[in-house]
Amino acid sequence: MRRQLLAAAEESLITSFTRDREYRKGNWTLRETVVLIAAKKRDEDRPLKGGEKEKSNPAELRWKWVENYCWKNGCQRSQNQCNDKWDNLLRDYQKVRDYEIRSTAAAADPRHREQPMVSSYWQMEKHERKEKGLPSNLLKQVYQALHDVIDRGFPPPASKLPQSDFLAPALPSTSMRPAATSPRKEEEEEEKEDDSSDDEEEIYTGRSTKRRRKTTTRMSSGTAAAAAGAEAIAPAMFKSTVEITQTLLACEDKNDKRHREILAVEERKLHIEEAKTEISRAGVAGLITAVNNLASAILALAGDKSAAGDTSS
Repeated sequence: MRRQLLAAAEESLITSFTRDREYRKGNWTLRETVVLIAAKKRDEDRPLKGGEKEKSNPAELRWKWVENYCWKNGCQRSQNQCNDKWDNLLRDYQKVRDYEIRSTAAAADPRHREQPMVSSYWQMEKHERKEKGLPSNLLKQVYQALHDVIDRGFPPPASKLPQSDFLAPALPSTSMRPAATSPRKEEEEEEKEDDSSDDEEEIYTGRSTKRRRKTTTRMSSGTAAAAAGAEAIAPAMFKSTVEITQTLLACEDKNDKRHREILAVEERKLHIEEAKTEISRAGVAGLITAVNNLASAILALAGDKSAAGDTSS
């Protein structure tokens, strides 16, 4: 019984921690999509820095890491939601990428110069995209960000992606640093980059970088304060759970003791009743024996008198 109570208390404690996160539902916003792509990019970079330990992590743990990163950066989505959204983004990106490659190859082929020019995905209307089986609302900055994660090292199809100040700027890469930099300085720069990238988004929209950093800092401080509050509440919740469990166990012990005492009293009452019944039974048996003896004596006396009368006559 104690093990069951402790297990129930532990389960309730875990449930209370799980309920701290209320995941957002509905359509993904552009900012949430940007944060998810940044999380996946950092998740892809982790095995390169963490060695075999990070490479051997199962997919579930990696998506849990992505969820924590998104949660810390204001994207309140679960790991399953992140996984499904990433699959959809990957499918849309591959469709657009393959179409752009085919259209670029067709435009460069001399045999197709007399034919009408194949429109780029970014020049088509939504209904034209649907007619060709392409995603209707993939944004340019999202496509570029996905390219930086999925096809890094490969340039995008030749100038098919229009240049716009709304596109995300190129992210810093350690491979683009000068070769003359000392290893010590490279390590310091990588550490600075890792520390700063936890609080800033790696991909930006049309707003100014300074304003976005302020917004991200406020949201990060808010989420950090919420996490600190949850961590401060956790010991009190655990202590309360332990005290409740101990109180329940003490009450159970008292109830068991009282039950045993009641059983002992009832057993004594039963013994007393049995003794009374035995005494009554013995008294009745003695009375019957006495009556039988008296009857025998009377019969014997009557027999003697009748015998004496017969003799005198």
